Amino acid sequence: MSNRLTNIIAFLLLVFVFFVCFFSVKNDSLTMDELAHLPAGYSYLSQKDMRLNPEHPPLIKDLAAIPLIFIKNINFPYNLKDWKEDINGQWGFGNKFLYYSENPTDEMIFWARIPMILVLLILGFYIFFWAKESFGNKTALLALFLFSFSPTFLAHGRLVTTDVGAALGVTIATYYFLKFLNNPSKKNLFLSGIALGLAELMKFSLILLLPFFVIILFFWIFNKLLNYKNFLKDFLKVGAPYFLYLLFIFIIAYILVWGVYQYHVFNEPPQKQVSDTKFLLSSFGSKTLASVVVWMADKPILKPLSKYLLGLFMALQRAVGGNTTYFLGEVSAAGWKTYFPTVYAIKEPLAFHLLVIIAIVYSALLIKKPLWEKPLLRFRLWLKSHFSEFAMLIFIVIYWATSLKSNLNIGIRHLLPVFPFTILLVSKTIVSFLENPPLIKIKKGFLILLLIWQMISVLTTYPYFLSYFNELAGGFKNGYIYTVDSNYDWGQDLKRLVNWLEKNKIEKIYVDYFGGSDVKYYLKDKYLPWWGTRNPNEMPKGSYLAVSATFLMGGIGEPAPGFDLPTRYYQWLCSYKPVAQIGSIFVFYIN
Repeated sequence: MSNRLTNIIAFLLLVFVFFVCFFSVKNDSLTMDELAHLPAGYSYLSQKDMRLNPEHPPLIKDLAAIPLIFIKNINFPYNLKDWKEDINGQWGFGNKFLYYSENPTDEMIFWARIPMILVLLILGFYIFFWAKESFGNKTALLALFLFSFSPTFLAHGRLVTTDVGAALGVTIATYYFLKFLNNPSKKNLFLSGIALGLAELMKFSLILLLPFFVIILFFWIFNKLLNYKNFLKDFLKVGAPYFLYLLFIFIIAYILVWGVYQYHVFNEPPQKQVSDTKFLLSSFGSKTLASVVVWMADKPILKPLSKYLLGLFMALQRAVGGNTTYFLGEVSAAGWKTYFPTVYAIKEPLAFHLLVIIAIVYSALLIKKPLWEKPLLRFRLWLKSHFSEFAMLIFIVIYWATSLKSNLNIGIRHLLPVFPFTILLVSKTIVSFLENPPLIKIKKGFLILLLIWQMISVLTTYPYFLSYFNELAGGFKNGYIYTVDSNYDWGQDLKRLVNWLEKNKIEKIYVDYFGGSDVKYYLKDKYLPWWGTRNPNEMPKGSYLAVSATFLMGGIGEPAPGFDLPTRYYQWLCSYKPVAQIGSIFVFYIN
């Protein structure tokens, strides 16, 4: 396939991604994390003050807020208690800023999401470009197709959240670091440092890139050694310059991080940063580290680094502390070891799972001799021609291992940083499988069927990409039975509920809503407040009740061992059949 045709098809696929994201998100209400991220980003750019949402780095929020700078007459509520006095009052401030400050709410939300789609497109470009450069045109197009019809990328690439940004950060940082190892020029060293710095400004989980780079550099040096007679001596001789280069890359990266954070804390009062930091790290595991970060908070040169470390430590605290959620009939805050494997199995297309299985089996069959026969020599020979694939595998293992240990089980989106490498590895292996006899035509026909299946499976979910579940779980209509939160219900369907009420001429409705939107703002006088633990006898007969799937399943599920907060409070609704399912919101008629 010619380069020209390859590039045309790639361009059309990216155009497809843009328009699908653009049109599918137009009627999505503000999701939960967007309520914190979007107002925080605007406060960073307009106030140079990062007191809100420090548990996430600023870059993605900055990008989302850039279009808002050009919207006239946005009112910034300086005098709110959430801003002036509260410690990280992100939720209250976000609600009042967007819905109760006479701002053009829907216009702000719409324009803030456009840069997020552009971030998604840049990620798609890098997946295509890397695959084309390293593995050829066919692999590049297959990888871009799998990216373009990934329901998780389509779902989260339209929202003001950090997960797709994290996937982009991993991809560009690894690409430019491997480029530097292959050609250790000053230019590539600088580009690698900048790419790593950008990655660290996208999501705190990408701190894993630091040990990851050390690991792959170790194997790179190992691969350059000519003999093993004086391994340690040779390793130090060959490796010392490279580890020095790596140190320079880290320094460049964190100079960039420091500079960006310097802008973001420029106007934040030092005493405010000190008091907030002291409170937010009061429960951090290491009191010594916490006290150091507090000490740094009012030192002009160290203040930006203190804010960065505050966010990093908050992210680590949350990963350990967990978050209350529903999974497979249970409610827990401590998480489940089976959570991510199960969610990955039912949230990604079955066609893609089959391609992964084929790739693994084919790779295993390529091993002609027993693994114990000269393993070191064989591994080194393989590494010489497959170092990029090896690096991708290492990161996938590291990231999956840390995810399985985490107690924060709130969505498949947290696995997005491994998606680009998974797609690249599968695409390369599948193309190799197709091009080797026997049965080449049959294999190509089978691949076409799988790709058509994935395409149909994903597109028939439009516009409910966030609620996508594969056929194994019964599709998006039934996914809530297994798991909710950002896997299914993040508040995206409130405006669709409003349209349903108008269409069915319903004047009043009780609502228990989970998400970032303000129910009163959209429903106005139609809205009657409800909450799960409220006595159902308080609801008059003949009333309508709308419940978000996250709250519904959280109120139906059984408590996991050790969980002592209220559960089962919505089991009385099991005797009612919903009169409507509006995406992730269930409407009941109580009689």
